[in-house]
Amino acid sequence: MSLRGRDVVSALDFTREEVEGLFELAERLRREMEERGTLSYARGRVLATVFLEPSTRTRLSFTFAMVRLGGSVVDFGPEAASSRAKGESVEDTLRMVDGYGPDAIVLRQGVPGFAARAAEICEAPVINAGDGWNEHPTQALLDVYTMWRELGRVDGVTVGIVGDLRYGRTPSSLSYMLSHFDGVRIWYVAPDPLQIREEVVERIGDRVEVRRASRLEEVLEELDVLYVTRLQKERFPDPEEYERLKGSYRVDAEFLSRFERVPVIMHPLPRVWELDESVDSLPQAKYFEQARNGLYVRAALLKEILGV
Repeated sequence: MSLRGRDVVSALDFTREEVEGLFELAERLRREMEERGTLSYARGRVLATVFLEPSTRTRLSFTFAMVRLGGSVVDFGPEAASSRAKGESVEDTLRMVDGYGPDAIVLRQGVPGFAARAAEICEAPVINAGDGWNEHPTQALLDVYTMWRELGRVDGVTVGIVGDLRYGRTPSSLSYMLSHFDGVRIWYVAPDPLQIREEVVERIGDRVEVRRASRLEEVLEELDVLYVTRLQKERFPDPEEYERLKGSYRVDAEFLSRFERVPVIMHPLPRVWELDESVDSLPQAKYFEQARNGLYVRAALLKEILGV
């Protein structure tokens, strides 16, 4: 496996062998960090983080990953405190950041598809940390890594992705990442206005068995993994549509108690009302462990891209 100098724009940029190699490396780095704390692989290397949309887990896990690898992080800071507030284009901002010579750039911004443009602009490798509703490939890496750790496999899993599949970027990248494996079935569970975008289904082709449902109770006991997503309020063109749809799904302990079999429960976070805190105490609830896994799989990715 060699990802040295590679851009990461889409979950489809990886091969199965590369994904599995990153999982094995993440396990190794997990053990090394637990034993020694901060490592020295990335000593003298600098990661630039440019987040032009809000972030908690992605920003922090990339920062912790780079620091734990022994490297340094320069954060672009809040957009309101930069020349972006004066009208500077994203392209010029990236040219400026790239001109300082970072060893890699992690970028989040709101224009779908812009990550590919950023990769063209910058000499440093660009890692897409979310481009609008389009994709979030490193989230998909940690999501599938979590499944791999919890279930001991990815081949043959049945995953139900419930919630906002139209405006959310995690359902598309997760679908693409799962398409690298064999015998995977995905249930897309959402009301029609929030169902998965057709281009996602077209891009995974016949590599994944795709099914759709409008109600979670119809499919829950078939699932190995229940992946809950929030309604992307900030991406809704019509606030009234958001208010109308926001009550269309909710997972809590009382709902789950109706079923004999409860799958592994995941969520990319942050959550609002769609996944109740009453679920947190269930043994199947893995979303905080899922977030923690982001440190190790992103450390593995950075190590490979930096070639250290």
